[in-house]
Amino acid sequence: MLTGKLVRVRHARNKLVPLYLEPTDPVWVGVAEQLLFAFRSSPGRTRGEILDELSDLIGEGPRSLVHKGLCDLLEDRCEFEVTSEHPPEAIREAIFRAAVRHRVAAAAAEIPFDRNVVVARVANEMALSVEQIEQGLFADLKDERRVLAFKDTTETALLYRYNVALAQAILLRCSAMEVRIWGETPARFRQLFRQVKFHKLICTIQASAGESYTLKLDGPLSLFSSTNKYGLQLAQFLPTLLHCKAFDLHANIRWGTERKDKLFTLSAAEGLRSHAPDFGVYTPPELQMFADSFAAKVKGWTIGTDPNPIMLPDGVWVPDFKLTQPASGKEVFVEIFGFWRKGDIEAVYRRLKKHFAGKFVLCISEQFRADEVDEVTFGEEVYRFKRTPLPDEVAKIASRLS
Repeated sequence: MLTGKLVRVRHARNKLVPLYLEPTDPVWVGVAEQLLFAFRSSPGRTRGEILDELSDLIGEGPRSLVHKGLCDLLEDRCEFEVTSEHPPEAIREAIFRAAVRHRVAAAAAEIPFDRNVVVARVANEMALSVEQIEQGLFADLKDERRVLAFKDTTETALLYRYNVALAQAILLRCSAMEVRIWGETPARFRQLFRQVKFHKLICTIQASAGESYTLKLDGPLSLFSSTNKYGLQLAQFLPTLLHCKAFDLHANIRWGTERKDKLFTLSAAEGLRSHAPDFGVYTPPELQMFADSFAAKVKGWTIGTDPNPIMLPDGVWVPDFKLTQPASGKEVFVEIFGFWRKGDIEAVYRRLKKHFAGKFVLCISEQFRADEVDEVTFGEEVYRFKRTPLPDEVAKIASRLS
């Protein structure tokens, strides 16, 4: 996605209006074509060489921000390597040590410092040629990285990708976001909710009028820790949302160095096009692994991986699994959390305890706690795990519930 200095917006009172590109504009299609031509021939060349070739096209001024942003997106499609027969950091360390020794000796002998002498001595010490030392000295710096491969795309797809990247960059400064989605099949809604889980987002879901759902998500600037990592997860959720036919998004943004409150809105009508594959009813791998492990290891219980959202008096709960004990007919629903805070889990726990007592298990990861306020103590329905939830432990908790 775009870095902060490349984000282009205008201000309309308290609203942020992204300066999207028109993907069919011949001018921008022409710019994308020129950039793609350079990157298609990039394998074997360094990043610095490519940017030098494009320097006249990139230029200066406001339009250069678009050119630089498009270049960054194309760089993301490159696979880079560090070309050096010896670790660059080891070469630099040897050069710096040799330079200090040579400078002291040169000062004592009252002769000029000679860089070539230093390089030659280090080459001899490391059994490398002078050319290998020169090539490897800064080979790991960004501009010296060499392109191994480039994943091609089209001009129009690149311009659509720019617009999504612009919206994603804005959401990195989000403190709260609300999205209403309607007109989708139950399978699509379930998949959308699973993607919320897959990205480990802090979210509450409510049923809305007109067979719709409203998602209320915390933004990265609402957390005490894990802000960058969480912000990236929230931004990566946007392409999934763009697969929906009808949605309205409202986000509170803290903008600029003073973090002034701004509003950012997005709807399906604006025509942003997702670059992410549409996996339909795809199940995140960690959930599938848990389900497979549970089915293989746990006796006396069956596991369902496609439970419907559960309507509660105060909203909707979307569990990940439905556990059934055939002998007794007992049913217990399980949710595995990603990022979480004490207050959020307490709210979910109290809500389920009130409306769904004896029928739920909440699994929370020690790795993804987003606050450090104090110790957390919950009831027996909450299972805390370190890396991955253990099916046997979840089954034991389910068995104890009544």
